[in-house]
Amino acid sequence: MAGRPRSFDRESALAAAVEQFWRTGYEETTIAMLTRAMGVTPPSLYAAFGDKDRLFEEASALYFRRTCEAVDRAAARPTARGAITTMLDDTARAHTDPETPLGCLMLTEPRLAAQREVLHGRISDRIARGVTEGDLPETVQPDELASFLVAVMRGMSGCARDGGSTDELLAIAGAAMAAIPAPS
Repeated sequence: MAGRPRSFDRESALAAAVEQFWRTGYEETTIAMLTRAMGVTPPSLYAAFGDKDRLFEEASALYFRRTCEAVDRAAARPTARGAITTMLDDTARAHTDPETPLGCLMLTEPRLAAQREVLHGRISDRIARGVTEGDLPETVQPDELASFLVAVMRGMSGCARDGGSTDELLAIAGAAMAAIPAPS
């Protein structure tokens, strides 16, 4: 038996779920909020995505993939300093984009600590490559600098959620760049 076809676009519904979780966080998001945002009935939500936990896992995975794509584009810059500058500038603009919720779901949601660790690793790897290639001093500890940068990005997310402007977040990005040692 084939059953009734879905009466909604799964990808659009998933994108709406991402935004709802982003706006209110996992704990505060209810099934009623999700069904309203996604334009589906509770039975359709459960049939398509399972429960709230599985929907969150799929929605946050989609969000994380997009975040990693942006980080990877920045990391492809010819120098580590250029990569970090692009990462921080992109972060400032993304966190304050009027087309999306303010801040960053991955950087603020407690359930996404593992994804933050992956982000940290990608940044640390790019920094290590910068040290090897000589565009960062040998004294730079990639893991420590990556921790600093993730903390800056998390702070930028909080600032955006509190109403900080793009210019304010770009100023934070500039201050972070000034703290990174230049090659000797």
